[in-house]
Amino acid sequence: MKLIRDYRGLPASDRGAAVAMGNFDGVHLGHQSVLALAHAAAGELGVPFGVVTFEPHPRAFFAPGAPPFRLTTAEARASRMAKLGVEVLYELSFDQALASLEPLDFVQNVLVDGMGVRYVAVGADFRFGRARSGDSDTLKALGTAAGFGVSVAPLVCDQTGDFSSTAIRAALTAGEPGRAARILGHWHRIQGPVEHGKKLGRQLGFPTINLSLDGLHLPRFGVYAATVDVLTGPHSGRYPGAASIGIRPTFDGEKPNLEVYLMDFSGDLYGEEVSVGLVEYLRPEVRYDSIDALVEQIGRDVEDSRASLAAQGAV
Repeated sequence: MKLIRDYRGLPASDRGAAVAMGNFDGVHLGHQSVLALAHAAAGELGVPFGVVTFEPHPRAFFAPGAPPFRLTTAEARASRMAKLGVEVLYELSFDQALASLEPLDFVQNVLVDGMGVRYVAVGADFRFGRARSGDSDTLKALGTAAGFGVSVAPLVCDQTGDFSSTAIRAALTAGEPGRAARILGHWHRIQGPVEHGKKLGRQLGFPTINLSLDGLHLPRFGVYAATVDVLTGPHSGRYPGAASIGIRPTFDGEKPNLEVYLMDFSGDLYGEEVSVGLVEYLRPEVRYDSIDALVEQIGRDVEDSRASLAAQGAV
């Protein structure tokens, strides 16, 4: 997949795609319905299958002091797009200049003059242009005038409501990764490079990998059965894991992080890119009065995680 960050001055080889357009935070089943429309159009037109998205997320641009809300980093979103067959990802810089464009100017300057799009697919709730003044009907009218096709995917839902990033965040906050997975179409995954931690797990006999949660919506603190995909390096592959999200109260921690013990694994993963899928919430975070009590509980967590993953066929 080719990653393009500027719509201006593109060569002919990077223009003329059929694109899905939106923020695509989490790349859930509703998003995937939009992607499917663009993919089908790309096949019919014989052009590349692309995605137009924005970085930073417009919500973060307009409210930079708001609590973290994102389900995926830009890197994790790109990885998911590549897995879904996207050939060109236009990750446009969302700045004041872009935010100030009227709908007509956005279509003409960005989509037509910049990218030369042949087709655009969006969701029914799509908004664009200054003050979110344009909607899917606006895009259809402007697309017809500009000479490119537009399709609108209806909202996807089940008996519990619409599939949305908001609904996924609510499920994760409640410690219900299974409910989040039904909306996503896959386990909720936290992806990033393995960082150096305080090596506490190693001292306890359960060495863990550490991932940053900076900028991400925080799932309910506690222990999860998890799958771990090592994406780079000599140990690439999938491993069963027991994950802990929280502040490590036994050690008076303050900053939330993600620690994962990989079962049936031995090796060095520092700096490698990994993706951790949350499968089942097992228990809340607890402060222990002794290290021995903590170690005993970790052993139970590992066995509970193994049993959960086996029952759900997750690894």
